[in-house]
Amino acid sequence: MARQRHTPEQIIRKLREADRMLGEGKDLAEVARHLEVTEATYHRWRNQFGGMKADDAKRLRELERENTRLKRIVADKEPLVGPSRRRRAVEMLQHRLGLSQRRACQIVGQHRSTQRHAPAMADPDRDLRARLRCFAKDHPRWGYRRAHAVLVREGYCLNRKKVQRLWREEGLRVPPRRRKRQRLGASTTPADRLVATSPDHVWALDYQFDVTATGRVIKILHVVDEFTRESLSDVVGHSIDADATVATLDKIAGARGTHPRFIRCDNGPELTANALRDWCRFSGAGTSYIDPGSPWQNPWVESYGSRMRDELLAIEQFDTILEAQVLVADWRAEYNDYRPHSALGMLTRVRSEVADQPTAALIAGGPMIGVRSLPLHRIGYARA
Repeated sequence: MARQRHTPEQIIRKLREADRMLGEGKDLAEVARHLEVTEATYHRWRNQFGGMKADDAKRLRELERENTRLKRIVADKEPLVGPSRRRRAVEMLQHRLGLSQRRACQIVGQHRSTQRHAPAMADPDRDLRARLRCFAKDHPRWGYRRAHAVLVREGYCLNRKKVQRLWREEGLRVPPRRRKRQRLGASTTPADRLVATSPDHVWALDYQFDVTATGRVIKILHVVDEFTRESLSDVVGHSIDADATVATLDKIAGARGTHPRFIRCDNGPELTANALRDWCRFSGAGTSYIDPGSPWQNPWVESYGSRMRDELLAIEQFDTILEAQVLVADWRAEYNDYRPHSALGMLTRVRSEVADQPTAALIAGGPMIGVRSLPLHRIGYARA
């Protein structure tokens, strides 16, 4: 079994699923196999996150992010490879952020007695070390040999071995090259063979982006029912991760009282994450991932996104994220209830549902004589 990294929200979601299964009388071994974790991991999660809710996990993650941010502030200043640099980092945290000495030492990893101890003498190579750090920051793919050549050109009188020693003491090195790999989702049904035949049969997901007047990125999550062409949700935010996507799907399923049989989406990082995979497995929904670089395999939500781009995003300029949320919600309501659709015979979605009830019943009953003579826009396969 491949090792997975779980966020606190995913752990709490799996613990809730385990409580439901244990309440049904299933044993712990079967529950652990269903959650794809070992029993030891389950007990460790239970001791660490037992009794917590999603809001508690969110606050815990915010505290971890704050701690990581403080550590990054210190790390970006200069590499903390000695007591003197940690001492200066602690002083910087105290003066800039108003932290206590105890808290600043805990973040930096400096002992308080070491922090209070005054250094005996200054480093004679302090300026040279600072120049090497600046050089490594400006040219991260260059090594100490080129650094030595540049320093000699600038007038420093030193040999290559000293530059190599100081380079290693400062913890400077050329980062290794990493090959970029795209993570692909596992489909239960190929995208080119899946066709929606009833409402809530296939939900299509996609993202698109815009910017505010101040230059901040806006991310929009689209969820569309492929059979009825209905826009189920348009979530607008500066950041929408896998957990927010799962929360949106839970909200839609709760409002409609049912889960989809399949979801169709691309191979984006939010849509191939473990959170969405677990949601599909727990809800019994299948997945249909399109091929990389093939947006035509997800046509309905792509068409919906192009309509929003053409009629709203390309016209309106958003000053704030709140304004974007209000205008997108208004446009979605007009799209669902007022806009005539060419795929529905220039009817609105509500009028088409009433007019197509005999046709929908005929399609749900399977292939019958006379279905081929119906226009494509009555069956719901034409492009919106």
